[in-house]
Amino acid sequence: MTEPQFKSGYVSIIGEPNVGKSTLLNAMLGEKLAIVTPKPQTTRNQIRGIVTSDDYQIIFLDTPGILRPKYQLHNWMVKAAYAAIQDADLILYLIDVTRTSPQIEEEILNAIHQVNQKTILVINKIDRIAKLNLLPVIDNYSQKFSFVESVPISALNQDGIERLKDLILGYLPSGPQYFPPDQISDLPQRFFIAETIREQIFLQTKQEVPYSTSVVVEEFVERNKKKWYIRAVVYVERPSQRGVLIGKQGQMIKRIGQLARTDIERFLAQSVFLELHVLVKPDWRKDLRKMQDLGYV
Repeated sequence: MTEPQFKSGYVSIIGEPNVGKSTLLNAMLGEKLAIVTPKPQTTRNQIRGIVTSDDYQIIFLDTPGILRPKYQLHNWMVKAAYAAIQDADLILYLIDVTRTSPQIEEEILNAIHQVNQKTILVINKIDRIAKLNLLPVIDNYSQKFSFVESVPISALNQDGIERLKDLILGYLPSGPQYFPPDQISDLPQRFFIAETIREQIFLQTKQEVPYSTSVVVEEFVERNKKKWYIRAVVYVERPSQRGVLIGKQGQMIKRIGQLARTDIERFLAQSVFLELHVLVKPDWRKDLRKMQDLGYV
């Protein structure tokens, strides 16, 4: 009797903004890797999360939400999302069952069709609708695209996650173990530190302020064996946004720093001294050269 072959592959999570892609990635990993906020367009980069067992290794690619671009930054985000389609062994097309944008949806499905890749329809947030309304949704999507499977889930409530993982494994090819078994991502610690700070900015500020921000970790050193020193710069586009982010007597940036530090310490499993500065880089989201300075291009 032959032993089952080891399976491995790249699985890209594609969808519109705020459908729950990062929440799904975290649910698959069983721990928080991607930042999550109630605001759309939180994710800006491809984020790779790795799940490994004795029999398989799945490399999930969380992607920015696909939208109609308004800035150069949006163009870059959409390109990053579509690039993940090209790289995938399997695609998860994630939808929010309570809302869709028909034009964006058509563009996404056309792009998937062009690469001719196996795609699972993942219907998220099913806790928000009555079960009897689910079957018409599945029937409707089966007429739009030839999905290999349709899976209802609630990523937030971990409902349907194991079934989805089993289905994914059924479509993955035999392959090597690409990463060590204890590795959950191939991105550097600096990236996750910057993302954690940006998450708190999204959670603590309103309107356009969080979208105008970018975080760069300029110093990340272990000053002694018990504490890391981190100095990060938060860039905004206008002086008024800088004022909001700093807050009265520095209270806003102090709060953001305290909350981010707690999460960073949990991530690093070590004490942290976090120093934040806020600088203005005018209209950086519209300028490719400035975006390159911030690490986006």
